[in-house]
Amino acid sequence: MELQAAILLVVSFALLLMFSVPVSYSIVASAFITITAFLTPQFGMFVSAQKIIAGIDSLSLIAVPFFILAGLLMSNGGIAHRLVDLAMLVLRRVPGALALTNAAGNAMFGSISGSGIAAATAIGGVMLPMEKEEGYDEGFSAAMNVATAPVGQLIPPTTAFIVYSTASGGTSVATLFMAGWIPGLLWTAACMVVGYFIAKKYGYVRKGDKAQKLSVSETLNTIWRAIPSLLLIVIIIGGILSGVFSPTEASAVAVAYAFILSVFIYKSIDLKDMPRILVQTANMTTVVMLIIGASSVLSFVLSFTGLPAAISKMVLGISDNKYVLLLILNIFLLIVGTFMDMAPALLIFTPIFLPIVRTFGMSDVQFGVMMVMNLAVGTITPPVGNVLFVGCSLAKQRLENVMKSLVPFFVAIFISLMLVTYIPALSEWLPTTLGLM
Repeated sequence: MELQAAILLVVSFALLLMFSVPVSYSIVASAFITITAFLTPQFGMFVSAQKIIAGIDSLSLIAVPFFILAGLLMSNGGIAHRLVDLAMLVLRRVPGALALTNAAGNAMFGSISGSGIAAATAIGGVMLPMEKEEGYDEGFSAAMNVATAPVGQLIPPTTAFIVYSTASGGTSVATLFMAGWIPGLLWTAACMVVGYFIAKKYGYVRKGDKAQKLSVSETLNTIWRAIPSLLLIVIIIGGILSGVFSPTEASAVAVAYAFILSVFIYKSIDLKDMPRILVQTANMTTVVMLIIGASSVLSFVLSFTGLPAAISKMVLGISDNKYVLLLILNIFLLIVGTFMDMAPALLIFTPIFLPIVRTFGMSDVQFGVMMVMNLAVGTITPPVGNVLFVGCSLAKQRLENVMKSLVPFFVAIFISLMLVTYIPALSEWLPTTLGLM
């Protein structure tokens, strides 16, 4: 019966996705069909409703709408130019300065907004016209913008780790936040190294007045203008580590700070814009929460079918070499990320693969970082890579042109992913040093 239930669950879910049914509805419907086929419709309806409510009845999930709202406030708050100026302050005389500034800006803005699309749009919107004006290849410029936009999924604060914490049974959000720093910066640095050598090869070097050092007053003013934006990260991380507030409370602090900064200090958001931003927050939160609730129904059905245990047995039967198994899991997650959004993928596959990696000693924290990193790559790969398509549209470039330029960046990102997979210290050293592990 377990095998038949598993087949029905997988086939019905795949068919619903093929007919473009939203992921959350596909999850609930396939789970309900499976329960009904082997038990009763009444029981299926009762369990589905109960598990959806229970799945979102979590204090830690309150952080999701708050971080989404904080990200939207910062995205609309006019901070992109300030972060770009700060990055350019350091990189202006380096070959490929504009492209490298794009990468650094995406890392900073992505961590603040928590959105790869927001980073690609805000930072790319500033940098791409400047790069075009200075003769950069437009495919290369778009590729750098796209390749580094997802880094904000790793550098905190990010809702991806909150979702993973829920799916993994309560892994510390604070620990996950700290674990994401080094892998996120490694991803950024790898892309910047690639960009540097490409820029040096094709002579993308700033000349004349644009390459001159700024005066002391201009330098201090640039730093001063960027500090309030960067303080959001300092306040959140510092508050969590010092025990002043929990990650959930930090999300509310982030909203208050972002609101004050955008409305009263930068004055880039008018109070009349707030209803629109709040509605946008509600819409995005609804999508995430519905997926989380639906995945709770799926978790019940998975335990009923015994599918996780069967998959674990199958994977462990392939090889007893943990390095081979980790490579297989990475490849699988990379494929999943190409057609499924991060939140449902985390909720569906974490309960399946986490027991497998635990058998050969990988910590929940390292696996969480590895999983988020894999799925973040999916946002810049076809056919569903939303960051990729936004980046192409913004640069007014054909997908084929950008994909060709992305190849060396994909190689660099994959090397970074392998390092994070096989070197636990890259994920665990910082939280261990801070006493979180």
